[in-house]
Amino acid sequence: MGKKPFRKSSRVPTSRIERLARMGMMAGKFALSGATETAKRVMSGEMESLSMPFLTPANAQNIARSLSKMRGASMKLGQLLSMESDDLLPPEFTEVLSVLRSSADTMPDDQLRRVLGQAYGKGWEEKFIEFDFDPIASASIGQVHRAVAKDGRVMALKIQYPGIAKSIASDVDNLASLLRVARILPGDFDPSGIITEAKRELRREADYLLEADNLRRYRKLIGNDEVLCVPQVFEDYSTKHVLAMEFMEGIPLDELIERGRTQKLRDQVGAALTNLMFRELFEFKTMQTDPNLANYLVQPHEGKIVLLDLGAMQDLAPDLTKRYKRLVKATIAGDREELSDAALSIGFLLEDDDPRAAEALLDLMLLSCDPMRTNHVYDFGDTDLAARVREMGMELALEHGLRRAPPAETLFIHRKIGGNFLLCTRLKCRINIRAIVDRYIND
Repeated sequence: MGKKPFRKSSRVPTSRIERLARMGMMAGKFALSGATETAKRVMSGEMESLSMPFLTPANAQNIARSLSKMRGASMKLGQLLSMESDDLLPPEFTEVLSVLRSSADTMPDDQLRRVLGQAYGKGWEEKFIEFDFDPIASASIGQVHRAVAKDGRVMALKIQYPGIAKSIASDVDNLASLLRVARILPGDFDPSGIITEAKRELRREADYLLEADNLRRYRKLIGNDEVLCVPQVFEDYSTKHVLAMEFMEGIPLDELIERGRTQKLRDQVGAALTNLMFRELFEFKTMQTDPNLANYLVQPHEGKIVLLDLGAMQDLAPDLTKRYKRLVKATIAGDREELSDAALSIGFLLEDDDPRAAEALLDLMLLSCDPMRTNHVYDFGDTDLAARVREMGMELALEHGLRRAPPAETLFIHRKIGGNFLLCTRLKCRINIRAIVDRYIND
């Protein structure tokens, strides 16, 4: 494994009342900050901006710090909102919340010991020859530790934070209410689809026995793949809140970037993960929808990529994948009439949309898919596509008033697609996306 990052430790609030109190404290800080900002703007004569006193860098930082300490569903919703379209949240909030995708505070040792005692019973230490209390990774739902079982098996134990599973619904609802009251979410934006899907995904992610099934299923899907591998599950050490997996060595993707590995290796990794994304969508019809950098390890000498986290797997309806295939074909062909029909069939467009707004949305879709529309190598290290898409999205919202959540069934597909683009951008890889997608859409 790469060098362990420095991590802050804080006790996970476990009861609903305690978590609600934490949310109340966050709201109180918001109110105080908003009042202070309003006073500043009145004093300086900035009367035109008085309607948005909560949209400050300080409040963005406060949200990120508070959610990192709370962990659980509220932190996960912050992650999801940070990955939504850039016209949904102000840039300063999107940028700060993006740190939630890769890190969270860790549990202190005494709380960790209690969690393990509840999972394995009294004397749980006797089940292991070694147990490293310094976690390998930490995220919104749990943290990962290296351990060696009594029989010598080297394990990665994914240990869920206490109280997280029981607080999912209340956490999501409370954070969404706070963001609405603070007017951080646009007044005309309906987050109900995101909220419903977030709750559904989080309930699945919090069930580690379900994730164990996902791991076993995914190992069968990839078979004897020359590039991809998935850790084996150790059922005798796994419970609903502790997932025991084969410990696999490798370099995290962010270290692959920082260490300046060869362009060839970065291209291979970007191409393999992009191919996997289309394979999931069109062949597997099931998708790991959390493209977090921390969910992958690279083994350069073996030429392998390790897929670590399958808690966010989503099964896709066959009819939906057919509609996406039609959408992709129309996008590549530049056939606006066919693209419009495909967008209507999925729900990106509605029959009563203003024609000018609908045309602008088609323009945005074509621009967003630029990397796969031309049959040549696309340089993700030399592109301003994200900025251009963001600018066009803002125009769509401001000039045409078209600002709504995507259809719920597509939410996590686009989370994966957008995340894969960001991943390739971070890798600065050069790949021919058109050549990859052609393998799956040409019947």
